[in-house]
Amino acid sequence: MKYIFFVSLPLYVLDRATKYLVLHSIDPDRPIVVVQNFFHLVNITNTGAAFGSFKNNNTFFIVISCLAALLALVLLVVQHRPTQSGAAKSVWWISNAWRDVSLALLLAGVLGNLTDRMLYGHVIDFLLFDLHIPFAHPWPAFNVADSCICFAVIFFMIHSFRTEKKTSEPVQP
Repeated sequence: MKYIFFVSLPLYVLDRATKYLVLHSIDPDRPIVVVQNFFHLVNITNTGAAFGSFKNNNTFFIVISCLAALLALVLLVVQHRPTQSGAAKSVWWISNAWRDVSLALLLAGVLGNLTDRMLYGHVIDFLLFDLHIPFAHPWPAFNVADSCICFAVIFFMIHSFRTEKKTSEPVQP
């Protein structure tokens, strides 16, 4: 539950605040140059998923987002704690901290973009980087919620590798 209040909620508020500022201060036809030829603040609408894929499927994404948010919320609230004590319990907590942080980030990101879809019928993207490499020239615009979702995936992968490593080690007599 603490992850919801200390990770999900602040990041959701940050996402909402930045999108509010973008909507009220950046003209869609006039991006703000932050670093010439590298970073711009823009006001772009996205009716699809990552990189603008699957455009104009707002209802589908609302349903998927509701299911993902509900699942993340349930997994964060319902904790399955081990019956061991001492060192085994502390290892469990560290291992599941990665999982819980990833779920909290996922919840923040999903709720941020879900709010956009429900309020506006699209997601507001505003961070635009040009990495000057073939597949990222420019990188598709994104927002705080998208970043939360990406970090959630990275943290969940770390959790998975740490869990897999622990379970694959042979038991010592």
